[in-house]
Amino acid sequence: QVQLVESGGGLVQAGGSLRLSCAASGRTFSSYAMGWFRQAPGKEREFVAVISRSGGTAYYTDSAKGRFTISRDNAKNTVYLQMNSLKPEDTAVYFCAADEDADGSTYVPVYDYWGQGTQVTVSS
Repeated sequence: QVQLVESGGGLVQAGGSLRLSCAASGRTFSSYAMGWFRQAPGKEREFVAVISRSGGTAYYTDSAKGRFTISRDNAKNTVYLQMNSLKPEDTAVYFCAADEDADGSTYVPVYDYWGQGTQVTVSS
């Protein structure tokens, strides 16, 4: 198993930036592809970004392309989501998740382990 703890959320004005972190403990971090998802009130959880086990490949939802960057440091057992040019519609609880089978899935059900989430609020 792996335990995931997100941090770095908060309140920011539109156009601002935040960097989310997700620290993992337990089994070998590099065994997992890592994803970021978000869930706004009244909406389903949705894919934001994913990075492969090695960090060599990343995918983003269309709304995140050009603004968000996912990265990982396998030596520190941590995955990051750098979010720039934030918009009010980015407001949500952001979750990191670990996938031990696929290596870059965008589908929520594929992921095996989830953090508790961190709130991101973007004011207009």
